[in-house]
Amino acid sequence: MRGSSPRGEGLRSGRGGQLLAVWSRVRMDEDVLTTLKILIIGESGVGKSSLLLRFTDDTFDPELAATIGVDFKVKTISVDGNKAKLAIWDTAGQERFRTLTPSYYRGAQGVILVYDVTRRDTFVKLDNWLNELETYCTRNDIVNMLVGNKIDKENREVDRNEGLKFARKHSMLFIEASAKTCDGVQCAFEELVEKIIQTPGLWASENQNKGVKLTPREEGQGGGACGGYCSVL
Repeated sequence: MRGSSPRGEGLRSGRGGQLLAVWSRVRMDEDVLTTLKILIIGESGVGKSSLLLRFTDDTFDPELAATIGVDFKVKTISVDGNKAKLAIWDTAGQERFRTLTPSYYRGAQGVILVYDVTRRDTFVKLDNWLNELETYCTRNDIVNMLVGNKIDKENREVDRNEGLKFARKHSMLFIEASAKTCDGVQCAFEELVEKIIQTPGLWASENQNKGVKLTPREEGQGGGACGGYCSVL
């Protein structure tokens, strides 16, 4: 079990029942507009866990071990004045753990699909992940974010325009990021959550008895902490 921090609560486990029980408790929180289920998927070694830890705990471990099964963390953020609790599921990229993942797609409102800009093979296999997402996802209007990670490295094999073209083709949000330097990480999650909140059909039905109300964005207000990194498509 991974320890918790002031900025995020963590749980690592390969046992689905324990994680789903935690997910049920997370959803009972009344002090937020909504609780969102976010998945991070992609090939092994692309930096999914590093992106998660940078976002939730603001830490980076270059020796971080590969995820076994599923890693689960919780963080509450405010986007455009609306408070949302994120339950973020980091799934293992190895083929031998693939049988564990189908149930975790169920009910997800957002997905972050990650590739490594220094490994073209991880970019080539994005179609496989999208096919899996289409197979197991239970929502047609789920919001997808494509993230090209490890832009801090010099041996780039995938150009930014290639990632942008792929994202546009599949109607995804797109950003390049570095879990090591923190570039683009906060923006990726905030832009994803903002887009989900702008799609009430993804979450409003679960809050119909709470009388929730969106905080309107002020005219001319920009999106999140994008800082020019993110392309909202």
